[in-house]
Amino acid sequence: MLLEHHGRRPVVPESAYVAPSAVLCGAVVLGEGSRVLHGAVLTAEDGEVHLGENSVVMENALVRGRASHPAMMGAAVMVGPHAHVNGATVEAEVFIATGASLFPGSYAGAGAELRINSVLQVNSRLAAGTVLPIGWVAVGDPAQLFSPDRHDDIWAIQQTLNFPGTVYGADRNTTMRDIMAGQSAYYGTHHDDRQLPNPN
Repeated sequence: MLLEHHGRRPVVPESAYVAPSAVLCGAVVLGEGSRVLHGAVLTAEDGEVHLGENSVVMENALVRGRASHPAMMGAAVMVGPHAHVNGATVEAEVFIATGASLFPGSYAGAGAELRINSVLQVNSRLAAGTVLPIGWVAVGDPAQLFSPDRHDDIWAIQQTLNFPGTVYGADRNTTMRDIMAGQSAYYGTHHDDRQLPNPN
């Protein structure tokens, strides 16, 4: 399904494929030969999404562009099933495995591998060619890699990266009620989305 959001429409070249159950919303630009499979969502509420040439977004993955952090993916990128790419920059030939998560302001260098259920934290930079092991967390700039049982070490770095400010535009002392009121208004802008004809 293609949706116009605030006057911005997805751009889908003839050589690309979008599955009937996938959703492209707003300023989403697909590269030549790219593929978006069933249940995947590429959404640009207030920032762009770019998918490079011959890149594939697998089933039920989410790619979100944000105003301060567009989702920019290079050529030959694989976004695995149930992966989450939110406001991240992903260079060419990156492999993002099933369930991996990339948070706003993060960067994955060319040829990096983010293995199953791994996490690239907000404002963190994974160097080109780096392998982030299954379930591990990369945090910092440059990113340090930690097994998930090292919460205190992860948090020591993560707390300096301004997660609430980057993701929600709020300081750390903002209540959940206030954050969610803002998020409700933010996502409420979809009330005026308009469905467009499918190009396939």
